[in-house]
Amino acid sequence: MSGAQDSLEIKFRLIDGSDIGPKSFPAATSVATLKESILSQWPKDKENAPKTVKDVKIISAGKILENNKTVAECKSPLYDVPGGVTTMHVLVSQPPQEKEKKVADDPAINKCVCVIL
Repeated sequence: MSGAQDSLEIKFRLIDGSDIGPKSFPAATSVATLKESILSQWPKDKENAPKTVKDVKIISAGKILENNKTVAECKSPLYDVPGGVTTMHVLVSQPPQEKEKKVADDPAINKCVCVIL
């Protein structure tokens, strides 16, 4: 029975409702390793694929998981269902470079106007 508690069956739900997994991970697996696994298994036909581990956020039981935590540290009592599969949600953050360029290129924002009446 301790073997079942030493690993966790996890599937990752993407924003469009599709899944990666399920796959078994040891309880000592770090969240950063989970993110690397997601990157390597990301479907090739998806447009918004993450480029690095920093672009991926994993949400479990309503909390964003930190990279330095292990699966065991992130477990909630809901995970203790024997033979159950835990679903974690995956968000991909896109770099905000496009927004910053638009603001810098807008000449109206960079002007100062004074009116004396």
